[in-house]
Amino acid sequence: MTAISSTQLVTVFGGSGFLGRHIVRALANAGWRIRVAVRNTNTAHFLRPMGRVGQIQIVRANIRDNDAVAAALKDAHAAINLVGILFQTGSQRFDAIHAEGAERIASHAAEQGVSRLIHVSAIGASKDSPARYGRSKAEGETRVRAAFPSATIFRPSIVFGPEDNFFNKFGWLARISPILPLIGGGKTRFQPVYVGNVAQAATRVLVDPSTAGKTYELGGPEVMTFKEILELVLKETRRKRILMPVPFGLARLKAAFLGLLPNPLLTLDQVRMLEADNVVGEGALTLRDLGIVPTAAEAILPSYLWRFRKHGQFETAVS
Repeated sequence: MTAISSTQLVTVFGGSGFLGRHIVRALANAGWRIRVAVRNTNTAHFLRPMGRVGQIQIVRANIRDNDAVAAALKDAHAAINLVGILFQTGSQRFDAIHAEGAERIASHAAEQGVSRLIHVSAIGASKDSPARYGRSKAEGETRVRAAFPSATIFRPSIVFGPEDNFFNKFGWLARISPILPLIGGGKTRFQPVYVGNVAQAATRVLVDPSTAGKTYELGGPEVMTFKEILELVLKETRRKRILMPVPFGLARLKAAFLGLLPNPLLTLDQVRMLEADNVVGEGALTLRDLGIVPTAAEAILPSYLWRFRKHGQFETAVS
């Protein structure tokens, strides 16, 4: 691995999101100068205190805009693309963000002589995926490889941590609903990966030339079914709820209607994604190949799911 110079700059696209904030903090602690490129700068100013005065710069950049992407990469030594969407709205389409946007970042990075690029994709990315999300992620990987062959690609499973939109969503549902749906019977397998481990992986890859051009599938130490995940949520929130199996056919029908909402709880595309396991593939490079021991979900979930208990932080005292 190589040492980081205090003058080295990394541009992080989508740095104000859930994964982004943890990567920005890890990069700041590692000594990088960081330029966070986001569509709305007002949503990213909370990142500044994560570094020293002047260490973290916030700039406006829509990855669908060539000039903005080029400007955000000016003088950068490295770049990380975290931009992604889980459902489509308006001009935010899967192909525009996951494929065209990813290609735009990779192309401009190559043209400007950026040394290292990390592109964050997802487990399940495949041209044969039944979900548009998975197909667009696969197309993005292909375009990034073509434009920037030495890019390192991350394919994480479900990423969890204090601000996640997975365990928190089901904790919220457990608080307001007596029933939690087991889509497809709850048999889909996941390998949840801790956001801190993914951030750690990013900082290591940027200073390790041997990782260039490789793809890493990032998962935690345990494989859990969807049912086991909901049971874990109920355990940590100390609630008893009915786990009701919902066949994929019925789930697709319900999702078709929910998908019409501005911020849907479930979309048809997400149901299609649930029809395939979301686990690290056999023979794939993993966190352990980067010298990182993955953190178990049960070690982290109690630190933030307590908010969904009946009495919140005082649950132990009154139970």
